Amino acid sequence: MEEVKRLGRELKYKGVLVNIYADTMELPDGKTVQWDFIHHDGAAAVVPVQDDGRILMVRQYRNALDRATLEIPAGKVDQAGESKKECARRELEEETGYRCENLEYLISLNTTVALCDELIEIYVAPNLIPSRQHLDADEYVDVEAWELDDLCRMIYAGELRDSKTVAAILAYKAKYRM
Repeated sequence: MEEVKRLGRELKYKGVLVNIYADTMELPDGKTVQWDFIHHDGAAAVVPVQDDGRILMVRQYRNALDRATLEIPAGKVDQAGESKKECARRELEEETGYRCENLEYLISLNTTVALCDELIEIYVAPNLIPSRQHLDADEYVDVEAWELDDLCRMIYAGELRDSKTVAAILAYKAKYRM
């Protein structure tokens, strides 16, 4: 593949979750183009598995879609130096009210490779320990327990479309339930 060169990067918007840039790029044929680039500090997610095998999911409103979605618990890295594993552990307890002493790495994924560098590490949380939910001030989350087969059916029916959740559920099934 021929080389594409970044000639410049200009910050256009600094947000709470992302920074948006305009990149000036030189293509292999010498043409110069503008590409959007979104920087995200990273995130972690977790597949919480109850003793009976059901998976804890969270239902929450998502502004970009203007509706509630069903997802695995997840969140962004909050502080410089926080590992993705610690982020997953924190988000599990904050959103579901459960802890886990032995998170197991499942997969990593880039959510939107065409324009964003967000990297999410996903873990499995077996042997859940009841704790207490402590949501952020702007978070409203319902916790629901789901059978793996029902979640897979929803994925293939196009009813469950959150990319991290789809990838996590299918990877979990392939690794632990096949």
